[in-house]
Amino acid sequence: MGAIGNDPQRAWAFVAPEPLQGQAGGPLSGLTFSVKDLYGVPGWPLRASTRAPVPDPGQSVLVQRLLELGAAAVGKTHLHEIALGITGLNGFGGTAHPFRPDAVPGGSSSGAAVSVALGQVDFALGTDTGGSIRVPAAWCGVVGFKPIKGHPDWSTEGVLPLSWTCDHAGPLARDVKTVVRVHEALTGAGVAKQAWDGVHVGLWLPEGWTDTTVKEAVLSFAGRLRALGADLAPVHLPEMLDAYSPIVLNEAAQVHADALKQDDPGFLPFTLASLRQGAALSAQEVQRAFDLRADYAALLDGIFTAFDVILAPGVPTPPPLQGQEEVELGEGITPLRRAVLRLTTPFSLLGAPVVAYPTAAPFVGVQLVGRHGEDDRLLGLALGLEESGA
Repeated sequence: MGAIGNDPQRAWAFVAPEPLQGQAGGPLSGLTFSVKDLYGVPGWPLRASTRAPVPDPGQSVLVQRLLELGAAAVGKTHLHEIALGITGLNGFGGTAHPFRPDAVPGGSSSGAAVSVALGQVDFALGTDTGGSIRVPAAWCGVVGFKPIKGHPDWSTEGVLPLSWTCDHAGPLARDVKTVVRVHEALTGAGVAKQAWDGVHVGLWLPEGWTDTTVKEAVLSFAGRLRALGADLAPVHLPEMLDAYSPIVLNEAAQVHADALKQDDPGFLPFTLASLRQGAALSAQEVQRAFDLRADYAALLDGIFTAFDVILAPGVPTPPPLQGQEEVELGEGITPLRRAVLRLTTPFSLLGAPVVAYPTAAPFVGVQLVGRHGEDDRLLGLALGLEESGA
């Protein structure tokens, strides 16, 4: 493993003087992991990368389980402040890209992705509410896994929430093999490598929503799947931010209600404005968002009656520059936050399992989305893809 050193990327929120050692002889013995600073770990601080006060979520069930299975926890990684963002900006200077210092690593699991990309740990614990595992995985060139919502072995108990409707816990690693090893240890069941021959893949590549680099990378990836025997056809999904944003902002405002009683609790301006926006939503506005979510869920379920997997871009462009707020896409200049989230939020809003997988293009990843309840099959397909070398 690579040394953490002086941490020029500002990826680490806390490095333990001595790692928390896992139980000897467990299936994850010999592996090290980092912990996103939303997970409660006894004796370790929890700041959620903000200067504002945050609630104590208690002890993380998932961290404790990983220690029992033999993995060793090295420390805590920084995130986009309270997980409400996709670049890595926070109250402690923000996290930089592991290999492009002027670029963002993605968020909110920014430090998690950096710690893996630099080889400082074998895997990292992240969270994903609207893309927070998948976006940094794509922009840092690593693998991420967002399990199905409520997966019993990827517990969010003892994790500071952003949105209990959309929050997921999951890992990042440099390869699928490591993700599968951790998942197998947690579930106690093997993940069989799956062939792509005969797999029905829905290609979701909305016209104008990416730049040329990403579009070509996704189409090239689709060609790899065809070469392995998959059949592909286009699918269509709408932008779902009209459901996602009210739900997440309203629930986040409830999580941080005590801090919001202060005039200036210490959040960055965008975070504070977003939380106050969420607190101001009426019950009718929030209910309308949940009604839309139900409609979108029915739409996605319908797609999965005809397809086994959805292939989609993980990000709209390669990593943007620090401080960049807009990107140029096929459709024109678009706010960065919207450009990213409309690609990733459908699958956390609706709780589907997703593997974030790198492409041949540097720091451009795709999403492989599976049916509800088919986490193991999806991981098996990703393992088959990785082992094929295609």
